[in-house]
Amino acid sequence: MPETPERSANPFRALPSVDELVRSLGEADGAGPLARIPGAVRVELAQDALDALRQRIGAEKLDAAAVKEHVERGALLADLVTRATREAGRGVVPAVNATGVVLHTNLGRAPVHPEVAERMAAAARGYCVLELDRYSARRNERDGRLGVLLARATGAETGIAVNNCAAAAFLMMQTFAGGREAIVSRGELVEIGGSFRVPDVMARAGVNMVEVGTTNRTRIADYERAITADTGLLMKVHTSNYRVVGFTEEVPPEELARLGRDRGVTSGWDLGSGRIEADGARSLEIVGDETVVKEAVASGVDVVAFSGDKLLGGPQAGLIVGRRAAIRALRKNPIYRALRLDKVALSGLEATLELLLAGRGDELPARKHMHLSREQLRPVADRLAAAIAGLGGFQADVVDSESQPGSGSAPTVFLPSVAVRVRWDGGSADRLADVLRAGEPPVFVRIHDGRVLLDPRALLEGDEARLLSAFRAVASA
Repeated sequence: MPETPERSANPFRALPSVDELVRSLGEADGAGPLARIPGAVRVELAQDALDALRQRIGAEKLDAAAVKEHVERGALLADLVTRATREAGRGVVPAVNATGVVLHTNLGRAPVHPEVAERMAAAARGYCVLELDRYSARRNERDGRLGVLLARATGAETGIAVNNCAAAAFLMMQTFAGGREAIVSRGELVEIGGSFRVPDVMARAGVNMVEVGTTNRTRIADYERAITADTGLLMKVHTSNYRVVGFTEEVPPEELARLGRDRGVTSGWDLGSGRIEADGARSLEIVGDETVVKEAVASGVDVVAFSGDKLLGGPQAGLIVGRRAAIRALRKNPIYRALRLDKVALSGLEATLELLLAGRGDELPARKHMHLSREQLRPVADRLAAAIAGLGGFQADVVDSESQPGSGSAPTVFLPSVAVRVRWDGGSADRLADVLRAGEPPVFVRIHDGRVLLDPRALLEGDEARLLSAFRAVASA
């Protein structure tokens, strides 16, 4: 069809085809990082970029000349490249944690020990001994070995694992109080991240929750008066992500356990973070009054639940330890099968506990980095400040700072630290944080008083170089 003035004046006719735009993306990137994006996804992204420009044409009443100029100067292609770059950079990708928060929930909580990572990779790559005893050729429990290691580390009779501590609490409630009653103190009806609330979990578990005491004071007599023939669980929940202070009273676990034994009711304790002390490793008393798992077990409570990827320093898991009969009941619950761990996480937990039991607990990254002092951190901060200031376009100096354990562990505890305070000539602190997050590798920082702060506490091996590489990319851009 011949071109007419009406057709040539149509701004939508100035747009390239989807195929042309996709080819332009390939020419711009070559064999670069965007090459791994499948062809169908490239087409989808090109269509999105064109749709966005069409909407702009309609909203801003752009004429054909303006659209042609927009395309020829590469603005449309640049939009597609941005979309493709973000597509390639989404998902679970390595990042640099310069926030100083060791157990950062949004950044994956505890990084595992290199030997643990290798064990997990080996389990993922091939076959492994999972639900089979290699010496008798009989089928066994997949976390049987983990139960032995947990018993050695905590003093419990045995233990099992599910996919996180929320699942552990759910399994505990459903097993012992499903269709029945569970008694819990009003002061322990916690909410953790993601609006995960104890009352909601109990409801989903089919449990009739019975609240006793008040927000700030609960006594053993409150539990005792509430027990009926329908009571299946006496529940204690550690307030790991907040504190009630002042005129307070809570029931000691020993009293709760004793009451449960006397009345034939199971007692359970959701510890949350799970502080484990081990021979040959420095104490985690730096995190304050977090309950030690061994002490929780020694109190006589039937089952104790805690996280694997917080103070333990292993992969994500919910660990439950306690009396053999109680753990057996948890294992027999059909829901346990839906919550149990895969071979990769199990191998990582076994390796983590073996390091701890071998006296190598201080090598676990989470524990190691929490113990770093200001004096140990300052040389790293000094090197970073000097290198960043030397790039041009930045001012950087070292200041005293504070960091936190993170992930709801010890919310009132602050660890003395240092930080590199950075000012960028190219924009605000928020803008610099945005650019660093979107870069390769993604870098996460803190912002305080209008400045970017880089706290080296959580930097792992190689992160110092990666952090400087990210700043060099900002400087060169």
